[in-house]
Amino acid sequence: MRKSKVLKKLRNNEFVSCFKVNLVDPRVSEIVGLSGFDCIWVDQEHIGQDWSGLAANIWASKSQNTDIMVRVERGGYNDYIKPLELDATGIMVPHIMSAEDARKVIKMTRFHPLGRRPLDGGNNDAAYTMMDFNQYILDSNRERFVVLQIEDPEPLDELDEIASLDGFDMLFFGPGDFSQGIGAIGQWDHPEIKEARLNVVKAAKEHGKFAGTVGSPENLQELKSMGYNFVSVGADVIGLVQYCKKMLAAFGEDASETGSGSYFETT
Repeated sequence: MRKSKVLKKLRNNEFVSCFKVNLVDPRVSEIVGLSGFDCIWVDQEHIGQDWSGLAANIWASKSQNTDIMVRVERGGYNDYIKPLELDATGIMVPHIMSAEDARKVIKMTRFHPLGRRPLDGGNNDAAYTMMDFNQYILDSNRERFVVLQIEDPEPLDELDEIASLDGFDMLFFGPGDFSQGIGAIGQWDHPEIKEARLNVVKAAKEHGKFAGTVGSPENLQELKSMGYNFVSVGADVIGLVQYCKKMLAAFGEDASETGSGSYFETT
């Protein structure tokens, strides 16, 4: 099984760069990998791509030796494990609401002794049965990462218990939905958002987990100083929008009324 670049860097106390890909065309993921990012974030929670599109993006990331993290849609165990069986390097499960919720996710996504992930072995991640079965179990638990996304106020009371669980690798703070959950949508400097961002790092570090979040070039160093070691900065749609605006300006057209795209740096 191919090694995870993300996990290798994190375990060596190095910082990981990530870029969000909203467009389904796998050439976008290939370009991101060619550019030098450590990880590509693709999405099934909000983006309607089918499994063939997801598989193509995974192949594109592998062609450039770049990790790919799939944010899954909340559903049954098959929604969580299919990206892993397609050989995604990791998955992120959104809206973890409690310690019990986290336990169920771990049970569905990790093999024994960490969980009870259903076995197959006939897919890309196990080299279509050509990989030693026992080694497949060990490598899957070690070289594939599971990320729990904290993006609501509800799980904060159990944050320490969640972070203490065995079987996942990272807590990932999502300020966008969190701001909605506290009734302060889009107020990124709100005291409760600042406090939650710090508490996620603290809980992760105290229990030997990694901490991830979204950011921008402007606050990247601040997030690093807080203790975040995995930050997703930017997205393909932001770059495309900004480029189109720039080109339109050359014609003397005013594109200022269109959105800035800054929301996508907070999801």
